[in-house]
Amino acid sequence: GRMSASLAKLTFSSTHTLKNGRKIPRLGFGVYEMSNKETIQSVTWALESGYRLIDSAEWYYNEAECGKAIKNFLEKNVNVRREDIFYTSKLMKNEGFESTKKSINVSLEKSGLDYIDLYLVHSPIGGKEKRLASWKAMEEAVEEGKIRSIGVSNFGVLHLKELLASSLKIHPTVNQVDLHPFMTRNDIVEYCQQNDILLEAWGPLVRGLKFDHPLIKKLSQMYNKSPSQILIRWGLQRGFILIPKSVKKERIKENKEVFDFELSNEEVESLNQLDEYLVTDWDPTKTK
Repeated sequence: GRMSASLAKLTFSSTHTLKNGRKIPRLGFGVYEMSNKETIQSVTWALESGYRLIDSAEWYYNEAECGKAIKNFLEKNVNVRREDIFYTSKLMKNEGFESTKKSINVSLEKSGLDYIDLYLVHSPIGGKEKRLASWKAMEEAVEEGKIRSIGVSNFGVLHLKELLASSLKIHPTVNQVDLHPFMTRNDIVEYCQQNDILLEAWGPLVRGLKFDHPLIKKLSQMYNKSPSQILIRWGLQRGFILIPKSVKKERIKENKEVFDFELSNEEVESLNQLDEYLVTDWDPTKTK
């Protein structure tokens, strides 16, 4: 049917269009919990393998290394321009307007890049007033050309509603949350889809906890693909942006080899049914 015709066209260079018209790769690379040395090495491998979305954060303490790897790569590959790379960072804490502005400047400076493609509020923690103050500061940074797009992370439906009901100038482009078959967050997904907010999955591999699940194993054998590849493909077919992380060269390569097979709609649906609200890391989506 029509659905699978559009899916068949999914490639490693497929993008989603953000609400502001800018394009974001559908499959990227996350650098959560990586040492400085690992960051430079793995971001370099990722870029060399063709990844163009690199996702960092103030909290990861490796923004400088991401920026360094990106700049080195651009110097060595003259056919790739800065515009071809989509670099994300995030605000660690909601502590007010001035504090957010300062964080943005520090993140930009650390990256050594001229601008940040996407900047997210890392979590809703801090309360309504502080969350909205963070957003105001981020809007200002967009106007100043420091950031191209802004969004949120780990926001529940109430936080999203609160933001959209405020006097915002710029609509949030993405909500980056933990999304995988064992944490489908149907309420958040539905609300975001109704409001033109793209979903980005920060833990698409379920931290390896479910590679032995019978259904994952069955699909893995059926398609001759690894459990990681099955999980990534599921997320792509759900329309999510995914940012799997790895510090191993062969895994970085393996994670992108997901465009030569397609799960059936029934298989996607059977994976959706595995939801058990599994928190692999943290879950501030219900914070006040």
